[in-house]
Amino acid sequence: MSDIYQHFRKDEQPFVDQVLGWKKIALDQYRMKLTDFLDPREQFITESVIQHGEELGIMFFGGYEGAERKRALIYPDYLEPSIQDVELSYFQVNYAKKFISLEHPKLLGSLIGTGLKRQKFGDLLFSEEDVQFICTSDVADFVRAQLTHVGRASVSLEEITQAEIKPVMTKTDIKEDTISSLRLDAVCAAVSRQSRQKAQLLVKNGLVKVNWKVTEDPSFTIGEGDQLSVRGFGRFSLKTIDGKTKKDKFKVTFELLT
Repeated sequence: MSDIYQHFRKDEQPFVDQVLGWKKIALDQYRMKLTDFLDPREQFITESVIQHGEELGIMFFGGYEGAERKRALIYPDYLEPSIQDVELSYFQVNYAKKFISLEHPKLLGSLIGTGLKRQKFGDLLFSEEDVQFICTSDVADFVRAQLTHVGRASVSLEEITQAEIKPVMTKTDIKEDTISSLRLDAVCAAVSRQSRQKAQLLVKNGLVKVNWKVTEDPSFTIGEGDQLSVRGFGRFSLKTIDGKTKKDKFKVTFELLT
């Protein structure tokens, strides 16, 4: 079992253990195991661990095509799960649009302020007309009762159907590159087109987040599925690592979100 851990960072081992626990439940109890929402890196780890065996299947769904945060459904391969098994609830946030505007950080803060963990919530969707969000069905009634304000703004929640969700269309730009290292400073330098030295300063000054957490260690190793945001340069993910070149550089594919 220890050979699994070598593929992931040390700080990710507790999550790998959690995935192994989910795997054991599905295998030993012959039933589906539904997780809370996972970020893209957690999805990558979950899929990697589950695929170490041939007796289980896995599906991810976040409420709409292109969702960033998704729940995982792990199941014995003789079962045929459906989207309904992922158990999602969908809400529209109603408020006085003429007088106030809602922002992503405030809505997320208010949702977490109900006492629930981030893992209970999927994507928060902001369009010109609507503010919507997705959560796990087991907390839907609680959220509807508790969320009455976002900041100082009074709000009410209206439960809607999956078909009424309005995904925010995010433009993506796929870029293939070669980099000398998978260190955070090297990856930041490649994407921001800055020198390695300037990229190190961005990291050390707390301007870089890895999977939504500020990371100030330039030597931090980046892996497939990691999401990064660099203040002033945007948000991107490392989609694939495709081996090495003859000059011993890593062949990688980035997805830049604009």
